[in-house]
Amino acid sequence: MEEFFATNAGILVIVLAQTLLVVAFVMISLLFLVYGDRKIWAAVQMRRGPNVVGPFGLLQTVADALKYVVKEIVIPAGADRTVFMLAPLTSFVLALIAWAVIPFGDTWVLADINVAILYVFAVSSLEVYGVIMGGWASNSKYPFLGSLRSAAQMISYEVSIGLIIIGVIISTGSMNFGDIVRAQDGNLGFFNWYWLPHLPMVALFFISCLAETNRPPFDLPEAESELVAGYQVEYSSTPFLLFMAGEYIAIFLMCALITLLFFGGWLSPIPGLPDGAIWMVLKMAFFFFLFAMVKAIVPRYRYDQLMRVGWKVFLPMSLGWVVIVAFFAHFGLFGGAYARWAVGG
Repeated sequence: MEEFFATNAGILVIVLAQTLLVVAFVMISLLFLVYGDRKIWAAVQMRRGPNVVGPFGLLQTVADALKYVVKEIVIPAGADRTVFMLAPLTSFVLALIAWAVIPFGDTWVLADINVAILYVFAVSSLEVYGVIMGGWASNSKYPFLGSLRSAAQMISYEVSIGLIIIGVIISTGSMNFGDIVRAQDGNLGFFNWYWLPHLPMVALFFISCLAETNRPPFDLPEAESELVAGYQVEYSSTPFLLFMAGEYIAIFLMCALITLLFFGGWLSPIPGLPDGAIWMVLKMAFFFFLFAMVKAIVPRYRYDQLMRVGWKVFLPMSLGWVVIVAFFAHFGLFGGAYARWAVGG
């Protein structure tokens, strides 16, 4: 058996099995994310939320997915059928393949590449094409306007996200997620993580993630009354389900990025407790809880306010932070907290 796994066919089997494991984790998590999102929103509004299908309503998301799958796919008469069907598939697949470089443990990663951050940033930047394709192919002014707004919003906040990540890269000296997490390891546990030296950027990164994934209070592309329902208004059945699934997978990916970049990934917050994937999952679940709470309690922005914050507030602040971190790292200030590559973590 060991000889077989050393061959090309055996390596292919191992890679496929690992890929299916990651996909299974993301898709099963998706069911609980939607359920949790609805339950948290209901609790804030003093409602019960899903509580009928399955124990405690746990199978409500499965029932909703089956409902979408068995419904008829309606394609507008004037739509470009090929692009119309490719758009939701593009959004879903791009959100999924970004997980290939996300580590859940010291060696628990599908592709341990040295440019993992560039890979994630490239894939997440391409996700805007699914939205643009959906709005354009629908051959209607309402989804087209929604797709234009979404494209402008996602591109605007990607700039801030990229600059904030550059600060972390400067501190670590690597674009590998494993190296970034290992650089945060130390005897102080929670206080060794990057959230402390990069504290001003943690809030900016979280808010930028909300805007990047079209989450409230920045869900303008799919919530303005004059757009009916935004770029996906002409979609129904499985294509609409793929759009929604891609959005939630992208949200969970952002939770993973916050965990890896600023909160120690799989590292234990308390010195002495063993590290492991369970810490990674718990931290991601906590940040998704924050995403859900923001959706429930923060009022929606106007579009002009959204773009002003992105270009006139977040961009100068994140750019200035890159300069500050580079200065601190170059001169080894604050005990080397901003130059982990120089002090060995």
